[in-house]
Amino acid sequence: MAETGRRHKAFIGSFTAAGGPGLVTADVRPGTGALVLTGSLGTVPDPSYLALSRDGEMLYAVSETAEGAVAAYRLRGDKPAPAGPPVPVGASGPTHLGLYDGHVLTANYGSGSVTAVPLRPDGTLASSPSGLLQHTGSGPHDRRQRGPHAHQVQADPAGRWAVSVDLGTDSVRVCTLADGAPVLHREIALRPGSGPRHLAFHPDGEHAYVVNELTPTVTVCRWDEERGSLKPLSEVPVLPGAPAGDAYPSGIVVAPDGRHVWTATRGEDVLSVFAVEGDGLRLTGTVPCGGHWPRALGEHAGFLYAANERSGDVTWFAVDERTGLPRYDGSVRVPAASCVVFR
Repeated sequence: MAETGRRHKAFIGSFTAAGGPGLVTADVRPGTGALVLTGSLGTVPDPSYLALSRDGEMLYAVSETAEGAVAAYRLRGDKPAPAGPPVPVGASGPTHLGLYDGHVLTANYGSGSVTAVPLRPDGTLASSPSGLLQHTGSGPHDRRQRGPHAHQVQADPAGRWAVSVDLGTDSVRVCTLADGAPVLHREIALRPGSGPRHLAFHPDGEHAYVVNELTPTVTVCRWDEERGSLKPLSEVPVLPGAPAGDAYPSGIVVAPDGRHVWTATRGEDVLSVFAVEGDGLRLTGTVPCGGHWPRALGEHAGFLYAANERSGDVTWFAVDERTGLPRYDGSVRVPAASCVVFR
């Protein structure tokens, strides 16, 4: 059920190189989930992915450029304020970032690596990275998997491990930090040619779901927190039939109550709905995303949001609590939108 009373904010990333305004802020209307834009900040090029600190006082953004950087913003009042200069990550094309063990970790798609940047006690970034883990390997896709392409990195639900997803090597790496540097604990192979893109954990802390970009599927896995290990169990299509061409699945979100999973597929402009059934998923339906090329999904207070990159908007959907089916409710214009997060 949607929350009421408390004021919430949304932060939207966009590609400045494609005409986006950079970091966009919005108010979230209580009860309706509607977004009302309140401003933008273009201080960092291509802030394509964002992450909030646990206390909601800081916002971090990658700069998805050839040089690659991460930036921090202090959230006081209605407008984010840059908290120091962007910090180079020593790698190209960072597409995602997450907070882990007093550091910001970036997944660097171009270089196929993960960078760690320490956080100071006040939440600002250290002036330089403390370490980098270079991925190695390749996959069978002759164009997309000639080398590693780290696409996502995040902490596991307990904060004990860092988990990175690599599209180029068809694998998920479980890592820790040693003297500030990411070190490999375990690498889990997924099906060759699947092209894993993003992973989402179930609230039970025992399951995880990996959406694959090169084949339109989700890999269902069991997560073992004690061992820091992921075990693939099954692979489920995200579409009811074969796509006409490359489908390009992108985002994945698990409902807070753990009953449903949603994915976005850019080539088909649809959102898919899955029912969680024990150790498996069952595709229950698809709905139009309300725009074109849904790059990322977000969930907040009973509403689902899609950042549609090529149509330049963020759409929102009321979710049926019983079936998990999203119903289109509205949209707001954000050119080259790439992600949306909530506070």
